[in-house]
Amino acid sequence: MRLRLSLFFGAIASLISIPSAIAQSSQPVSIQFRGLVGAQSFQCNSTYLLGTPSTSVAPADFRFYVSDVTLIDAQGKAVPVTLTQDNRWQYQNVALIDFENKTGMCSNGTTETNDRIVGTVPKGNYKGIRFALGVPFKLNHEDATIAPSPLNLTSLWWNWRGGYKFARIDFALPMSGMKHDQPHSSNKQQGFNIHLGSTGCNATNNRQKPESCTNLNTATITFENFNPQNSVIVADLKSLVANSNLMKNQPGTGLGCMSDPKDGDCTAILTNFGLPQTGKSARQTFFRVAPRP
Repeated sequence: MRLRLSLFFGAIASLISIPSAIAQSSQPVSIQFRGLVGAQSFQCNSTYLLGTPSTSVAPADFRFYVSDVTLIDAQGKAVPVTLTQDNRWQYQNVALIDFENKTGMCSNGTTETNDRIVGTVPKGNYKGIRFALGVPFKLNHEDATIAPSPLNLTSLWWNWRGGYKFARIDFALPMSGMKHDQPHSSNKQQGFNIHLGSTGCNATNNRQKPESCTNLNTATITFENFNPQNSVIVADLKSLVANSNLMKNQPGTGLGCMSDPKDGDCTAILTNFGLPQTGKSARQTFFRVAPRP
């Protein structure tokens, strides 16, 4: 009997020690993002001169999903970050970065903001980072009305077929400035909207999940020199639209870029997101690494 009790309590002690061992073999990590417009901090209630030619715009949204985050160790190995499941900004391997605060023109957003990803990685020294801009296919075509946070924001969701807007970046323009082939009512706000997401998704209708998409439009971002302790990842709106004319819109298309590769307003923007167009390689300019302020 004593032997059995000894074995029983020994097994219990081993089970109790497992979480402690896991904690000792991992380390917390916080990856900070910063929303900038060139050298200026992003603010919903500000105006900026952007695009070519330079155009005065007021930001109306600035949010994007990040997934599959890995840190790169000294040997060049990509080590997955286990995201903290906070029931708010992070779910499974997806996190929402949100710079808008529902002030100014940002009426479609939320008052809460989030500028970082938090989680754990195995203990070690890391020199780089890799992540995807977007939502993985297995999660992209769920119903946002019943999905867990942060995938429950219908303002960041098209429909079951199209899935989520991986990035929503909206600009409001002067009422008289927008040039478009179709008339608009005098009380409708003009703008240039950038909604990044998957296109060419095959389904019978918008209420069905697709089996595949022609254009996944998930960009993989890699920085070889990144230290979470003293580096920040900048998302720069000025660089994103540097080659775009925000005063014009291709006839027969939505205002701005809705991720359609046939929309001329998307060519430069998708390239700057790091998504190749018409078989050409793309060098992303939207993100960059900077020292923590």
